[in-house]
Amino acid sequence: MNNSNMSKTTIIIQARIGSRRFPRKVISKIQGDYMISHIIKRLKYAKFAEQIILATTKKEEDKILLEIAKKENIFLFAGNEKDVLKRYFLCAKKFDADPIIRITGDCPLCDPKIIQKMIKKFNRKKYDYISNRINPSFPDGLDVEIFSFKALRKAEREAKLKSQREHVTSYIYENKKKFSIFNLKNKKDLSELRWTVDEKKDLQFVKKIYQKMSPKKIFYMHDVLEVLKKNPEFSKINNNIIRDEGYMISKKNDNKISRTKNIVKR
Repeated sequence: MNNSNMSKTTIIIQARIGSRRFPRKVISKIQGDYMISHIIKRLKYAKFAEQIILATTKKEEDKILLEIAKKENIFLFAGNEKDVLKRYFLCAKKFDADPIIRITGDCPLCDPKIIQKMIKKFNRKKYDYISNRINPSFPDGLDVEIFSFKALRKAEREAKLKSQREHVTSYIYENKKKFSIFNLKNKKDLSELRWTVDEKKDLQFVKKIYQKMSPKKIFYMHDVLEVLKKNPEFSKINNNIIRDEGYMISKKNDNKISRTKNIVKR
């Protein structure tokens, strides 16, 4: 870990307008507010986090996210669109972020209590990286990753594959011998539940949850589970979508690239 007194426990939210499967999803409206604004408001309830940064790209279309960050009174950073690992590294370096909590802009049901629990765990032990997604047991959409600046710097220097540059932490959890890693497991396996927003059906599901929780804006995993117990049909809206599909597509493309290189060599 960075021993500097300047370093701050920092949430970095990764978001951009140009999503492949569902463009402009981060500025979809839920209960009259942008989805990304809901995420920011929820993350402000995570104790121990000293600063929140929205890290987006330098593209013209993403300027609206910078405006939203200003309105929500959090820090903002614009970096490389394709090389998200570099974007995270430069953002963390600029804001003396250590440790770094990574949250993606498609998690409008993110739970600040889970984040708090994980920050405590990270600070107690000297891990390089902890998450609740290596062996998933939480609903998809409650993913949290926490890692040291040192681990991020090592990943930024050494990661070569396109998937590792696009999916910030994949180099770390794919190299368990190089890093000290911990995976938080939920008491009950809820990994079949889908609470993230990658497609329009996902947004329909999330809107139903917010509608039932209204006027409450900040609620937690157990609250959503209560809603689903009373309204089991909600889960059927989007339960046929594959978890971590984007990462799997990236990995397949890595294989295509390496096979192509081998053919050329021959």
